[in-house]
Amino acid sequence: MRIRLPVIALLLCHWTAKGQDATVFSPDSVKRTLAAGGISTLLRIDGRLNEPEWQTVRPAGSFVMVEPFQGNPVNHDTEVRVLYNRQYLYVGAFMRDSLGRKGLRVTDFRRDFNIRSHDLFGLAIDGFNDQRNAMVLMTNPYGTQRDLLSFDDVLYDNDWDGLWRVRTTRTDSGWVAEMAIPWQTLRYPRSADSTRNWGINFFRNRRLTNEISGWSRYPRSFSPLRMDYAGRITGLQPPPPSPNIRIQPYLLTSFGRRKGTDLGNGTDQSLKLGGEAKWAINPNTVLDLTFNTDFAQADADRQVNNVTRFSVFFPERRQFFLENASLFGAGLQPSDDLSGGSMRIQPFFSRRIGLDEAGNPLPIDAGARLVYRSLKRNFGGLLMRQRETDQSPATNFAVGRYSQNFGKQNRIGGLVTLRQEADLRVGADSLRPGRTSWVSAVDGFFRLNASHSLNTMLIQSASTDGRRGNGFAGYVQYYYTSNQWKLWWTQSVVTRHFNPTVGFVSRNDVIATTPGLFWYNRGRWIPFKKLIRAFEPGVSVEMYHQASTGRLIESVVSLNPIWFNFQGGGYFGFLINPTYQYLTEPFEPLGVTILPDQYRYTRYQFYLGTNQAGKVSASANAEMGRYYNGRLSTADLSLRYSPIPHISLIGRYVTNRFRKVGEERTSANVDLYSVEGRLALNPRLQLIGFYQHNTADTRDNYNIRLAWEYRPLSFLYLVFNQRAYTTLSRQQEQNVIAKLSYLKQF
Repeated sequence: MRIRLPVIALLLCHWTAKGQDATVFSPDSVKRTLAAGGISTLLRIDGRLNEPEWQTVRPAGSFVMVEPFQGNPVNHDTEVRVLYNRQYLYVGAFMRDSLGRKGLRVTDFRRDFNIRSHDLFGLAIDGFNDQRNAMVLMTNPYGTQRDLLSFDDVLYDNDWDGLWRVRTTRTDSGWVAEMAIPWQTLRYPRSADSTRNWGINFFRNRRLTNEISGWSRYPRSFSPLRMDYAGRITGLQPPPPSPNIRIQPYLLTSFGRRKGTDLGNGTDQSLKLGGEAKWAINPNTVLDLTFNTDFAQADADRQVNNVTRFSVFFPERRQFFLENASLFGAGLQPSDDLSGGSMRIQPFFSRRIGLDEAGNPLPIDAGARLVYRSLKRNFGGLLMRQRETDQSPATNFAVGRYSQNFGKQNRIGGLVTLRQEADLRVGADSLRPGRTSWVSAVDGFFRLNASHSLNTMLIQSASTDGRRGNGFAGYVQYYYTSNQWKLWWTQSVVTRHFNPTVGFVSRNDVIATTPGLFWYNRGRWIPFKKLIRAFEPGVSVEMYHQASTGRLIESVVSLNPIWFNFQGGGYFGFLINPTYQYLTEPFEPLGVTILPDQYRYTRYQFYLGTNQAGKVSASANAEMGRYYNGRLSTADLSLRYSPIPHISLIGRYVTNRFRKVGEERTSANVDLYSVEGRLALNPRLQLIGFYQHNTADTRDNYNIRLAWEYRPLSFLYLVFNQRAYTTLSRQQEQNVIAKLSYLKQF
């Protein structure tokens, strides 16, 4: 009954939820409008709005509160003006604040900053007027940029970097943002009409009081990227879209030194020339080319100590592959609300290209990516050539993706991947034969109405290796969200021999069932309402059956009776996790061997976080209780100190303390220490570094990077990396890299 009761409760709550959805309103039938003004002069972008042109247009104001009280008048209003000429679309915004500079909250100058810890102003532009797609630009009071592409407010290219400029100023009555967006950066169709009307919304977060507001109102359970709720900007006269080309060559020099028995002793140095090019063939089609590709400036992977039965997923950090990730990255992914459980199934995962299993770079000769997006369909193709090394064969990669839009916000699609490895000579007389593997997938997303959606995918893998690479995976996920409830049910399956060689799967030979429910309650009975914004209890279930036998091999019920979100952005939660594990083979978390058997135990979790926008903020996640045949206590503690936005220091400590666990009844402590720092003169000149020490293998990692954006999207990088660890002997690698890139847009 431990498993069944939460599921029954979930179904009952779903029936109740139907009568609780009154505040998820439909989009307004009469849209708010803002008239843009045409000018013939070029504006100086300095964040002051003191040019007389800004006074020739009427501002958009009277923003509507989204949080904490949906539909209320805002406590701090925002005024937005829009101008344009033949080169740029200009946006000027004044964010009123009764506390002036004292009311602003900014913790660092990281591009694509964390929206939960910054004051921000943003806009979402629907240049195609399809009420589905948006180009999103955001800034904080110090002019740090964040941008992304949104599709149906479900898929996002979070790491897309557009070419645009912003400057800001801070005053005693608020802050000002001034943006210049080249028409070449924007995407819009050709039209016989010289005057355009686009979908647009403006939004703001005043982080001190966590007040979120929007110009065109939308329900608080959604985001301002739901473009069917957007307003309209009228009177635009953009130039006809024309092909534009962006080239970004680079020059790189590096010096490396290695010491240790396994690595050998020696040094190496190199000089590389390569680059990328982007050609917007038309408003719908973009071609990207890369030659002698290098990602030396990419953020290094962080170490993780894993005590679960799921493979660790390291996110993609390389810019070329991050663009258009929403098109190629379809699949099941865990989310903050646990709606996918712990399962991850992706038929394509770009880290399979140019990286080995340990995350070390492999040389890429060249690559190309073509992407087409329109109102009715989207498709794309990716070709990459990976160079042969002593340990890795020359490999060709191909990915194709197609999706068809239909109805209001529905789509179906397909994806195929191909990996072709050449023969590899091992030694003088041995030849490792090459292999070819491929994956095919079909998927669909259906928004049944504003609150209900269905997401599904079926995937088949095959290989010339025969049975070892032939398998099947798939999932179907129902999702419901309103202002009061969030409910989901995800069913997934992965067969034993499923092997997406250009993809990722967190677990094989498993059938996963992961339902769940959260209740978002802001009732009058909540105590200390000046402190507590919402009470959000919930329950989620993860059940895993072995696909080949049908036997239950793992179940975790996460009972979440306490979860408080505080007005300032902090939180506190408590979870009880009854757990069942049936091991069919030995399991070795962090070197502790656990034998096959049945195990039943309960674990307890505590979550605590302070205001993330404070000068000092902290978070803690502690977990304790039984663990297989022994006990395990874990803690993940983080402390950040940001006295001014120019300085940000983060310390993190993760510990796993085993007590009488496994075959040897092992008692051991495994600790991971991390320190990160960011020193910034401004958003364009920053020194970033991190250090990690892992007691699991006595590993020390350093990464120090100086980044100077000397002109928009043109960079100078100076990078120092060190990796040192002890296996049977001490190993050490050091690299110093200098990279200069230059972006030119025609």
